[in-house]
Amino acid sequence: MYVADQKSMQIMDRYTMEQLGLPGVVLMENAGNAVVQEILRDYPNYTRVLVLSGQGNNGGDGFVIARRLIDFGYDVSLCFIGNEEKLKGDAHIHYQVYQNRRLPLYVYRAGEEDIFFHIQSADVIVDAMLGTGVSGEVRSPFYEIIQAVNESHKDVISVDVPSGLNSNTGEVANIAIKAKKTITFALPKIGFFVGDGPKVIGEWKVADISVPDSIVEILQLPLPKLLDAETAKTSLPKRVKHGHKGTFGHCLIIGGSKYYVGAPIYTAKAAFHSGIGLVTLAIPETIYSQVAGTCHESLFLPLPDTNGSIDCKALENIDYSKFKTIVFGPGLGRECDGDAMIQILLEKLTTQTLIVDADGLYFLKNHLNQLQHYSGDIIATPHPGEMATLTGKTVAEVEAGRLETAKHLASTYGIYLLLKGHRPIIATPKGELWINPHGNDALGKGGSGDVLTGLIASLVSQQKDPLKAMLSASYYHATAAEELGKETSNYGVTPMDIIHAIPVLFGRT
Repeated sequence: MYVADQKSMQIMDRYTMEQLGLPGVVLMENAGNAVVQEILRDYPNYTRVLVLSGQGNNGGDGFVIARRLIDFGYDVSLCFIGNEEKLKGDAHIHYQVYQNRRLPLYVYRAGEEDIFFHIQSADVIVDAMLGTGVSGEVRSPFYEIIQAVNESHKDVISVDVPSGLNSNTGEVANIAIKAKKTITFALPKIGFFVGDGPKVIGEWKVADISVPDSIVEILQLPLPKLLDAETAKTSLPKRVKHGHKGTFGHCLIIGGSKYYVGAPIYTAKAAFHSGIGLVTLAIPETIYSQVAGTCHESLFLPLPDTNGSIDCKALENIDYSKFKTIVFGPGLGRECDGDAMIQILLEKLTTQTLIVDADGLYFLKNHLNQLQHYSGDIIATPHPGEMATLTGKTVAEVEAGRLETAKHLASTYGIYLLLKGHRPIIATPKGELWINPHGNDALGKGGSGDVLTGLIASLVSQQKDPLKAMLSASYYHATAAEELGKETSNYGVTPMDIIHAIPVLFGRT
């Protein structure tokens, strides 16, 4: 499924109306009816519905919703917030249809208190005030009305987009409706998954309003895709029944230090629990006994170290030819000469997939211009702070433009990138974007990122397809946290819990 911004939706609507000949007034009728069907399903016994309509197309949807709910026997109050004389186009037509039937209508006037009575009296509130066109702060009287709706704690159904939410950026400048459910049309909106969007949309559902499913391909719109279970499942490498440990890939993990002993262990164990054949841990000699006592499945390459950090010269003498994938960074620390290590890897490696994570990313920032010349694939897995280091932006700037920032870095330097955080973003060298809508705060623990790196390393070692590996790894990493949170709580889920849950989820596919 694709994810749309406001401009793309306008293009799709225009094509549907002008090229396919489906009038906008019909699309609006379909949109309103779709919301009505959801209300009939979710609230069969509720009778008092307040529909709040603005003067744009979102308000036009509200006129349809109010009219059709009345037809189904609901006790409906329609409150129009705006200037009747400014209604135009399809919204004006549906306003006239509503008026022609002499159905009850309350037109809000500034300073009146009746609207607050309607809010308190309603069982369910339909938010059809502002729609997708919002940018910047919500002004009066909408600010006060949204505030009253939120404070009422009534169930709110938002039409297309919660009022106050920027559908492109997910920004809530000053206030937005906190919906229980958002019924959106044709495609989900980018703003649902970035910024403040996940906090206000509630449950979301896409309604069919007769915009064809193939329209994105027809118009060749460069839209992000939403990562789902089917994509994750089909992206998993196929197991070879007669395969052996050499069949399923060999990964070298370079990392660890006296301060971060656990990180490479999590990465290795995650790789083993997701199907890899062999893992070699290249770690400082200082921590070898600690790691070897815990990670029994792994092979080991103890490296000379200085004060508990890998000596960069040790990387010169490794035979990299037997590895399909190299992971650089988990637990590495910044006390080593990471710049020299990156340089050695870029010179020594040929076509292996190089995955850079954690402190490896801190050193990668000085070598970005070299990455395009590397013959193999490079995968970077930064969290927002590491992304800020790579781009020279602040964390706030990264978070405000997650999609654009990820796409720019990946396409500029020819790498695959997974930007971690709430609703991870996956970007490819070609500029393709994926949004993972899964995950929860159970992943907010040290070691979770190391687990994700191990999953990616394992899956790419088994099939040499970076995008597929990232899609499956990101999805199952996130859904494991969701499943475990339901079984116990998000408080107590550990990285090892995630690791043990992965093969169980794989087994359900």
